[in-house]
Amino acid sequence: MDSMLSQGVGSESCERSSNAQVSTSDAHKVDGKNPSEVIHWHNRGVAARALHLSRGVEKPSGRVTYIVVLEGLCRFNIEELNTRGPYCTAKISPLEMTKSGYFLISIFYLLTCSEMEQVEQDPDFVTLSRQFKAIAMELISILEQKQKTGGRIKVLLETLPFHKLADIFVASFEISFEEQLCMLDSVDPKVRLSKATELVDRHLQSIRVAEKITQKVEGQLSKSQKEYLLRQQMRAIKEELGDNDDDEDDLASLERKMQNAGMPSNIWKHAQRELRRLKKMQPQQPGYNSSRVYLDLLADLPWQKASEEQEMDLKAAKDHLDCDHYGLVKIKQRIFEYLAVRKLKPDARGPVLCFVGPPGVGKTSLASSIAAALGRKFIRISLGGVKDEADIRGHRRTYIGSMPGRLIDGLKRVGVCNPVMLLDEIDKTGSDVRGDPASALLEVLDPEQNKSFNDHYLNVPFDLSKVIFVATANRMQPIPPPLLDRMEVIELPGYTAEEKLRIAMQHLIPRVLDQHGLSSAFLQIPEDMVKLVIQRYTREAGVRNLERNLAALARAAAVRVAEREQAVSVSKDVHKITSPLLDNRLAEGAEMEMEVIPIGVNNHEISNAFRIASPLVVDEAMLEKILGPPRFDDREAADRVATPGVSVGLVWTAFGGEVQFVEATSVVGNGELHLTGQLGDVIKESAQIALTWVRARVADLKLAAAEETDLLQGKDIHIHFPAGAVPKDGPSAGVTLVTALVSLFSQKNVRADTAMTGEMTLRGLVLPVGGVKDKVLAAHCYGIKRVILPERNLKDLVEVPAAVLSSLEILVAKRMEDVLEHAFDGGCPWRQHQHSKL
Repeated sequence: MDSMLSQGVGSESCERSSNAQVSTSDAHKVDGKNPSEVIHWHNRGVAARALHLSRGVEKPSGRVTYIVVLEGLCRFNIEELNTRGPYCTAKISPLEMTKSGYFLISIFYLLTCSEMEQVEQDPDFVTLSRQFKAIAMELISILEQKQKTGGRIKVLLETLPFHKLADIFVASFEISFEEQLCMLDSVDPKVRLSKATELVDRHLQSIRVAEKITQKVEGQLSKSQKEYLLRQQMRAIKEELGDNDDDEDDLASLERKMQNAGMPSNIWKHAQRELRRLKKMQPQQPGYNSSRVYLDLLADLPWQKASEEQEMDLKAAKDHLDCDHYGLVKIKQRIFEYLAVRKLKPDARGPVLCFVGPPGVGKTSLASSIAAALGRKFIRISLGGVKDEADIRGHRRTYIGSMPGRLIDGLKRVGVCNPVMLLDEIDKTGSDVRGDPASALLEVLDPEQNKSFNDHYLNVPFDLSKVIFVATANRMQPIPPPLLDRMEVIELPGYTAEEKLRIAMQHLIPRVLDQHGLSSAFLQIPEDMVKLVIQRYTREAGVRNLERNLAALARAAAVRVAEREQAVSVSKDVHKITSPLLDNRLAEGAEMEMEVIPIGVNNHEISNAFRIASPLVVDEAMLEKILGPPRFDDREAADRVATPGVSVGLVWTAFGGEVQFVEATSVVGNGELHLTGQLGDVIKESAQIALTWVRARVADLKLAAAEETDLLQGKDIHIHFPAGAVPKDGPSAGVTLVTALVSLFSQKNVRADTAMTGEMTLRGLVLPVGGVKDKVLAAHCYGIKRVILPERNLKDLVEVPAAVLSSLEILVAKRMEDVLEHAFDGGCPWRQHQHSKL
């Protein structure tokens, strides 16, 4: 290794110095045959001897090359240069030599061994040697970590002189030719070590910078690239293990899934084009995941998969509806007709049914019963509070976080293309800057358009004509007219007290007992107690509050049963006391309470036997203890109408019909009208119309003395609608307002058993109103005996149950005078004045 490195330094220096055209030292002219030629030589060189000669490769031109191995001996200085024949000769003087070298020419030592030893003992040389060794060891350590070839160089570092090692290290670097000549000129060992230390340190710094750059680049390797590399390694490992069944190609699996989806031809072409695009992408690309999710959606949608409808049995379907719902005769008849048409023509485009009614009357369960009767899957989509059109049509795929609309997502979840889809709370959609969901539903609910429904995310047409849509709403007013026109509205009014009783006994009580881990052996609720709950604690259109009150009774029973069960368990433990202990206690004459327990019966059987022996029967005292004092009283109307200026009206709300009291009074003032009770514009106008009508008929109604021409002379009228926290609006309180004002001015009480509804014109005509069935049912629940209705609303009484009509006296009115005639005892006040004059 020593000879090779020395040869490398010397041979390279000689070769480059012989070919140099420019020198950094003085030039010598050569006296030869052609004195015009001037050759520039470097004034220093390296003496070497040949160690080995070998034949090289023969080139295509026929020229043969040779390889010569040289060993450097010492530096020399050119004293004189001349030409003898074709070669140049020089007179040289040696500058240094190795301790083991031999002279091939007559030269003498420039530096003797003793002088070299003196140099090596120089403090400056020692310091330079240590610095050079430290840098050289660090460089060798770095190279050893990279190339694993630093062991032999370390041996040389420990054995060779440092001024020789300087030549070896510098010859191993890629440095400029001028720097190599500079090292050749460095005869002084201290100068040579200094320059070598500088060059080695510069090479070491370049290696450190390169490592830092490499580490920075490796640190910036993205997470997706790392995941890709890890996945490739994992795939290769599983292939080697033969465990690649669960790790088949995702794209191939996705393609097979898409082929089995049954897409139409035009959509299949679109999906293939998207799949080809996905195959060209790398998993770490931004759009890869979104394209993959989109193709998964296309493959999961039920393009042709449908529920297999069994042969429809109309009698079984009717029995199923009757079993699930009590009453609702008209609604069940309409559903039965719908099923009959489906039986005769399975592919018929039936209308979209929209159930409108107060909460708790069974709208959602009716839709579920339709699905069960048809043998189809059922899915519910809630539209309450939806204000974004994208919830119906989906988001475009260009947006971040885009997703399909609720309809497409629901079809994906249900897995068939012909389910019964319930659009719940369709009246509670709103519109804002994000669009109008109700307008987006126009295409969905139109049988002529939904065959090619286009979801923005899906971006391909999907056939919704096979879906049976059923909608529910609490009110019709918020539904836009174009959307309402696409649906067949079926109104579900509230239940009567008798219907609530039957529903509670047949459906609610068994369900409540089951939910609380009870049965009829633990808790019994007689019909009379259920009637009291309906009359005193619930006055709603539906049955949800009734079910909550029954659940409160069940919870109280559950606590009592659990306490008894614990007591029986304690008694069982007492039975396990050993006989000697009992005998001792009896012998001492102690009094003991013992309970006879059947032998061989476990705790569960004991508690069951105990419960069956004494079931908990609900009575009136228990009702008041658990549910509290009664919330409603039949005497409320009589107490509230005990003074003049109060009348009883009937209104309709989203929760069904309600009884509304109207109070009027007069105070000293300037003839102004004050209205309170959180009223809307329509009901305020109705109050103004009522006051105007009464003031215009003061003389006819005999409401003031003959000399009084204005009822409001020096007076203010204040009209109040109680329950001021509830917003109120609508025209149906017109006749109630007039009755209250007439009662105020005539100082006659309105009949407490009479309620009324109707819109009044400025001329005194009574116009029809809506929600008649709900209002009549509310009057019946409130204990009202007489109801005044507009004459044109008589046709709406067909929907009122016969049991309710038989308990009420229905009075019709065509004009306002007819209402006043029925509202007061003995007839209208002015007729009373006429009779008194007679």
